[in-house]
This record gives sequence, C-alpha cells and structure tokens, in this order.
Amino acid sequence: MVALLAGPGSLQAGTEEAQKWVDTEFQPSTLSKAEQMKEMEWFIKAAEPFKGMNINVVSETITTHEYESKTLAKAFTEITGINLTHDLIGEGDVIEKLQTQMQSNKNIYDAYINDSDLIGTHFRYQQAVPLTDWMEGEGKDVTNPMLDIDDFMGISFTTGPDGKLYQLPDQQFANLYWFRYDWFKRPDLQKQFKDAYGYELGVPVNWSAYEDIAEFFTETVKEIDGKKVYGHMDYGKKDPSLGWRFTDAWLSMAGAGDEGIPNGLPVDEWGIRVDGCRPVGSTVARGGATNGPAAVYSLTKYIDWLKKYAPPEAAGMTFSEAGPIPAQGEIAQQIFWYTAFTADMAQPGTPVVDENNNPKWRMAPSPHGPYWSEGMKLGYQDAGSWTLMKSTPVDRRKAAWLYAQFVVSKSVSLKKTHVGLTPIRDSDIWHESFTERAPKLGGLVEFYRSPARVQWTPTGTNVPDYPKLAQLWWQNVADAVTGSKTPQEAMDSLAMQQDKVMQRLERAGIQGECGPKLNEAKDPSYWFNMPGAPKPKLANEKPQGMTIDYDELVKSWEAAKKE
Repeated sequence: MVALLAGPGSLQAGTEEAQKWVDTEFQPSTLSKAEQMKEMEWFIKAAEPFKGMNINVVSETITTHEYESKTLAKAFTEITGINLTHDLIGEGDVIEKLQTQMQSNKNIYDAYINDSDLIGTHFRYQQAVPLTDWMEGEGKDVTNPMLDIDDFMGISFTTGPDGKLYQLPDQQFANLYWFRYDWFKRPDLQKQFKDAYGYELGVPVNWSAYEDIAEFFTETVKEIDGKKVYGHMDYGKKDPSLGWRFTDAWLSMAGAGDEGIPNGLPVDEWGIRVDGCRPVGSTVARGGATNGPAAVYSLTKYIDWLKKYAPPEAAGMTFSEAGPIPAQGEIAQQIFWYTAFTADMAQPGTPVVDENNNPKWRMAPSPHGPYWSEGMKLGYQDAGSWTLMKSTPVDRRKAAWLYAQFVVSKSVSLKKTHVGLTPIRDSDIWHESFTERAPKLGGLVEFYRSPARVQWTPTGTNVPDYPKLAQLWWQNVADAVTGSKTPQEAMDSLAMQQDKVMQRLERAGIQGECGPKLNEAKDPSYWFNMPGAPKPKLANEKPQGMTIDYDELVKSWEAAKKE
C-alpha cells in the first residue's frame, strides 16, 4: 500500500517498491543492490509520463515468459505505475496477431516477443521499428543507459543487412545433441561398440557416427536394466511443428548451405540464395539448394532414422508430445534436442537423474552431415526477441519499450535466466552462480561459455517472408514421411513452392530494393559446377564415423577460452 499512500507522481513510492523487489526477487544479479537501485530509479523516472496507462504485450508460452508474465510484469507495474499485461499464447498465434497488425495497420499489441527468425521479414517490410534509429531518436528518452547492447549474445541474429538492430533478444535456446552419458561411459558397452564399429563410443562428430550409435543401441544393445531402449528419438506427425523440425537448421546440419556466421551466404540454411540482399531463388535451377543433394540427403536420413531407430509411436507425435520422451529413460541419444527442455530433464525423481539429482545425461554440439564444411553454421538457436511496430502509437510504444528493457535488464536477467534457463547475456552465463549450478545442468553452461556457441543461429535474413514460407515446409515434409512422395519429389515441390511465393512478392514490389528478384532457371549443372552451394551429390554419403569423448570436448572448450 506504500505506493498509494505516497500519492501519484511520487518517486519515493516507486523507490520503496523497487527496493522490496531488489531485496526479495531480483537476486542473484550481476549488479550490486546499489547498482540495481540506480537502474530501477531510472525506470521510475522514465515511466512518469506513462503512469496509469494500460499496456499489453504478448509472447509464446514457455517457462521464461511465464515468469515474466506472472512475476516481472507485476514488479514493473508496482515500480513504474504502468499497468502491464503480458499475454501468453501459442507461438503460431503470436505470428498470426503480428501478421494481422502488419496487414491492418491497427494496433493489437503494444510490443511482441517473436522469434528472430522473422528478421528478414521485419527488415524488408519496414513495419517494425528499427531499434537502432529508435534508441538514438524518438525513443532516446526511454532507452535505458545501462542496457549494454554489447552484452547480449544474440545481437547478430536480430541485425538486418543494413546493419541496424530490429529486435532485442529476450530469451534464447539452442538445438543440441543429447545423450545418456552414463550409458556411453559403461566399459561393457564401450567394448561392444568398438568391437562392432572399430572406433570409440562417444559424442558423434558426424552423422555416420550418429547412425552407427543409433543402430547399436536399437539393434545390438536392445535392453538396459530390463527395459527396451532406442538409439534415436524424433517426431513425424503432419503438424506445423514438423516444419520447425526442418527450418530449424536441419538442412545446414547436413551441409546444404554455404559458409558464413550467423547464416550462410549467398545460400542459407533454407536453401535460399541471395544476391546482395535480394533473394534470387531456392530451386537448384535458380542457384538455391532447397532441393539439392544435401537437402534430399538430410530428409532421407531423418525418415530412415525415425523408422528404424526411434520408438514406433514417434512417427505419430508432434514436437510437444515427443519432447518429454527422453526423460522417461529409454532413449540413448537425440540429434535434435532443444535446451528449452533442460529444466524438465533435470527434475529430481526422473529416470534420467541419479540419487543425488545429478543428470545421467549431457548435451553436446550436434554432429554434421557429409556436405558440411568448417565455417558453416552447425545448428539452430531460437531467439525470442522484442519487436516494436510502427503501427503502435508512440506513447504506447515507449511504455512497452520500458517493459521490454526491464525484463532484459541486468537487474533482473540473471534471476530470469536461472528460472527459464534461456540465457541472453554474456555477463549472466559467466556469473559465479552458474559456475556453481553447472553440474546440475548437463552441459548447458559449458556450451554457452564455449567458442562453439556462435555456430548455433536462428533463421537469417535471406528469408523474405517467414510466415508465408515456413508453412510450406511441414506439408511437403509430411508427404515424404508418409511415403506419398520420395524425398527428392518432396524437396522439389517445396523449392518450387518457395520460388512461387517469392515470385509473387517480386511482382507485388512491396519489399523495396531488398525484395526477391528471381534468377532465370538454368540447367542444374551450371550451379553444381560453381563453388559453394548448391553442392553436387557425393559419391559416398556415409564416410567413416567419428566421435569425441565428452569430457575431452569440454576441456578443449576451456582451453580455447583461455587462449
């Protein structure tokens, strides 16, 4: 009640509220309590013109955003006097609301947390506010001087080809390899594997080794402690989540695109080629790689492994249904595992933690396919990021921007990272509290502190309209999973449909000088004879399997950081 008694417009009221939150909730922090209070007092002062406003923001439903919605929004309201409602809805629904606002120019939400996968869309349609311009211009008076943009790990993901920042990362999680460390360390299984395959059982460096390990556990080991075990886990139901399974960098893991971090240039992980900033095609005939040999190989392997080495019910599961399965204790490894599941996988009492509640599993870098080369991205990283729309009235946009900065501020971000395990700041992941917690998190901290981290990136700027193009993927992949099309036919169909969407965008001329302008179709041999992607078919798509010992891998990361 202190805020009410002190009267409207009183800095004292907000300060007392802030002190309460700093003392009780916003710990640990990379800032001292005095520094936290300095940051809070800036928020109180900057929010004064917007006190009493009702501001609405939206995000998908994950643990990090639940914490923001239930706890941080309440704190923000108490400290600033801005009435903040943070809605949680499905990821697809977030995109739908955003699209509706873009098409109608009517303000639906005052700010959105949407995937940085939309960076190419936001950059080209120019309906999102370029934050670089905003922070230096119209939004300067509401931009936190302690924000420290350089501390964010995902800034390259949310920067357009023009060098401007379009979105501000709020949470991020990678798609990594997951495995049963305890099983891989068993001398009997190590000997059995080496006798059969001629090399050590360990973290697979390439897809050949992943396949050998999948076969070994499913067909040779078969049972551990009286329970049937499988060497692979995945999902295959015809559902929008099947699209993420592929757009989340599956083609680049196989090696379909070009070298380049955060994304391949000129050909990215969707197989879309750009000339400068203009998308020019995704079919091989136009210089793209969506239906090239590496992409077809990646789809073929996905289907083979799902059918041969995963539990039979996996093919009928969606992303969310398949997510909890490894925690049940019957899966030896998973090539495509999101670190967003870390907290669930570390729950005390589950079959995958020991009697001291330490994980029996670890996460490690994903293996790569035979078309991959050094300098390419190796996996996907989701980066849910704050986006402001030009169609939002400026005063509402300013108030929402204050909340966006509040939930990523150094005062609260370390605690938020401990809750949701979706780190966004370098300073947070290197904090001593994560050094202490690391053994319980199965490699999450080690990965985010490692030099390898930069190879895990979201969808990049080559994709000109993420919502329109993303929906094509799951329908075409499903045709291959069910067998109604061969992998080549499915990828041919996908690539041609992507080119059609880009042709429509080109004809409409609504994306300016960086909108699509498709290449003339040529004989594929023209492009296969050029360096880089699309790459011609390899004579041998299953080279010798290669593995690395997990503990040696972690040591190499530590050594690299010291250099």
